[in-house]
Amino acid sequence: MSTTLPPAGPAAWTTDPYARALSRGRGPLFLRRKDGWLLPLDVERWCAEADAADLSALRRSEGPVIDIGCGPGRLVAALAARGHRALGIDVSEAAIGRTQRIGGPALRRSVFEPLPGEGRWGTALLIDGNIGIGGDPQALLRRVGAVLAPGGLLITEAAPHEVDEQVQVRLDDGRGPAGAPHFLWARAGVSALLRYARSEDWEPVDQWEADGRPFLALRRARTVRTTSQSADTANSAAVISSQFPRNLSGDIPLAGS
Repeated sequence: MSTTLPPAGPAAWTTDPYARALSRGRGPLFLRRKDGWLLPLDVERWCAEADAADLSALRRSEGPVIDIGCGPGRLVAALAARGHRALGIDVSEAAIGRTQRIGGPALRRSVFEPLPGEGRWGTALLIDGNIGIGGDPQALLRRVGAVLAPGGLLITEAAPHEVDEQVQVRLDDGRGPAGAPHFLWARAGVSALLRYARSEDWEPVDQWEADGRPFLALRRARTVRTTSQSADTANSAAVISSQFPRNLSGDIPLAGS
């Protein structure tokens, strides 16, 4: 497994197939592996309001929430509507635009870039398969640990099957040959995700299934702090002042919402 942070492949999510799907609010949209295998992407659910399975995850959130790979923003909007401090990040301009239009604070940014409030978020979300971002779940978990406050909570969704793979894929909307670039992606079922989590000092604190979707809540050990995390936290005030959306304060509380 890589010991460095992998590229997040943002160019792939700024291509027309993804933007077209979000503008319509529906698919078809797939991740296509190089061998031709297709993974359907549930654009209709992403563009709808948060459902009961989503709410089962959001109810477990603690403190201010950062939704990593927020897509069209249903989770951030649901949190904001309930008065919860939340921010969505995504590399897609179309996703950020839609999130903001439905009332969700959002910032166009990769999780592997500097983020507002690093080291002070109460909860991070990796939902809708976003544990696959960057193609290296272990490195992604390490990065999320730097974004969260010590003892912070990660709520993540596992693949519905016992799978553990890192592959190259591209976006495909079924319109024939496309120029969308390939990028690294991963899928991890519950067992694989737990194994990755324990290797990065995450403690499983909850596990449940809702509407056939498996979720895990993981807590970062309070004593684990990497060199990069300490540096990011020290610089977070400057990051916040320059990069936080204007409707959010840079002083992020760790308790309450």
